[in-house]
Amino acid sequence: MKILIVLTSHDTLGDTGRKTGFWLEELAAPYYVFKDAGAEVVLASPKGGRPPLDPKSNEPGFQTDQTRRFEADVEANAALTDTVRLDGLSRDAFDAVFYPGGHGPLWDLAEDPASVRLIEATLQAGKPVTLVCHAPGVLRHVKTLDGRPLVEGKDVTGFTNTEEEAVGLTQVVPFLVEDELKRNGGKFSKAGDWQPYVVADGLLITGQNPASSGPAAERLLEQLLRG
Repeated sequence: MKILIVLTSHDTLGDTGRKTGFWLEELAAPYYVFKDAGAEVVLASPKGGRPPLDPKSNEPGFQTDQTRRFEADVEANAALTDTVRLDGLSRDAFDAVFYPGGHGPLWDLAEDPASVRLIEATLQAGKPVTLVCHAPGVLRHVKTLDGRPLVEGKDVTGFTNTEEEAVGLTQVVPFLVEDELKRNGGKFSKAGDWQPYVVADGLLITGQNPASSGPAAERLLEQLLRG
């Protein structure tokens, strides 16, 4: 079982002068769900090398047992330092793909042709794709074989408008995940702010927020183990 985790390479939070990137819990929690199940995990990003960590995600209030485990894990940090370039991957090499969030993906992965091709090819091959928090916004340009938006008519979730408002970035992000999924015809549902919530529609699995990243990874693993 080989799972690809795709991280952002974008580190600038609009014109705020603040840094962004991937959200640590959304990498660490799935990483250990997969590793503890015996899966081989490969990390990738658009630029390759070490992707930017959203510094806020490693503040004491956002640390978890999994983030502390990841920080102390030599093998995990070596993999993070040397992510493979997204456009150089063989899409046939993986059984599933997982996208952590953080605000970074809204700027790069959402517009990345290699990411679009990866998601389309993975789903067309009958393999699951999971995206959590801001990462469902990466689906904005992904199409079905007949050229329709992938999320059209599908049950989906992602970082909500009220959660974006709570972190004060509604006017900073290039688009709102909830609005974008709805604009493309997604059947968007959600739980309360910051509550874990996962939606599966066939091979597409989406999670609402950081707390949903571990449960979303478990749902993906269940799909893989069922075959």
